[in-house]
Amino acid sequence: MRVDYEKELSPEIREKTKKNLVYVGIFSIIMLFAGFTSAYIVSMGDSFWLKYPMPNGFWVSTVVIILSSFFMEMAIRFVKKNNQKMLRFFIALTLISGISFVYFQFQGYKQLTSFGAHAVNNHIIVTQGRYGDYFEIKYNGSFIEVDGNDYKLNGKNLTTAQMKELQAFANQFLTLKRNESFEIKDYGKKFVLYYQSQPLGLVNTKLCTPDGKEIQYVDQMRLKDLSINIRDGRGDFFVKGQIGKDFKLLFKGKELEYKDRTLQMNGRKLSRYLQIKAMESSDTGTSYLYIITFLHLMHILVTLIFMSKLTISSFSGRFTAEENLSLRVGAIFWHFLGLLWIYLLLFLLFIH
Repeated sequence: MRVDYEKELSPEIREKTKKNLVYVGIFSIIMLFAGFTSAYIVSMGDSFWLKYPMPNGFWVSTVVIILSSFFMEMAIRFVKKNNQKMLRFFIALTLISGISFVYFQFQGYKQLTSFGAHAVNNHIIVTQGRYGDYFEIKYNGSFIEVDGNDYKLNGKNLTTAQMKELQAFANQFLTLKRNESFEIKDYGKKFVLYYQSQPLGLVNTKLCTPDGKEIQYVDQMRLKDLSINIRDGRGDFFVKGQIGKDFKLLFKGKELEYKDRTLQMNGRKLSRYLQIKAMESSDTGTSYLYIITFLHLMHILVTLIFMSKLTISSFSGRFTAEENLSLRVGAIFWHFLGLLWIYLLLFLLFIH
């Protein structure tokens, strides 16, 4: 004969036991995120660090999770009044808000990736296929220049139409393969490639230097990397926009400037060692941002399963003014996750 030990316990003991379990879980989660946020701060140390605004999706999800806590509190209020209709209404709103939070979080991630801030550990500064290191491009008789993430011609940013033309030209090199010929349309009419200051000609569908030598395979791959950067509208930085305006680059907590394609601090160029270090540095800050926010999102997703059960139970009439412990315990944890997200957002806003 099976005995339900939980029912055998007094209501006071059951409530205390369940709440203590929730508090232990909350404490564990706090320690987990305290570890990650501490590691985040320590990692900033003497590293190069990117800072940029939080995506709009994160702000919308913040409003949504605040509303969800309000809805949950209203559900608790109405269950105490034994108002089943309003209980079901607000618990359903809580669940919908939780799902909406997940949706807008992913919208935030989408905005980050479109900005060039990816979860994988990218470099901060473009190194492979960097414009000007090996290849340059002449457009209508004038060299295209790169300043930060801006492509310029005669000192002015390329127009949208000119940039599309450049991207269409560069796209022809995206399929380069070893020992395979390729076709370049209208080469030399508008665009001419320069390799180490030498104009390249097209000989039997192969790019050759003025002395007739075909560029080596390693240089073909460099040209392919350059084409990828041009296709993605990337200049010297992986993230898009203008340094100092759309994003900031810091070293030891101090903001850097970027002039003549070199990093400077207080108007003075960084040492060659630091310039090289910057080019080799990974975007650790963005990696931490993804880890911290996605870890919180995983807790939300797991809790939504429990919230779904609470919603089903509310529609089946299980909760009453006397029996609503699971609902109240779920509310405690849900409010905690909401407060945790606000803390993380503020942390990332002022630290990241």
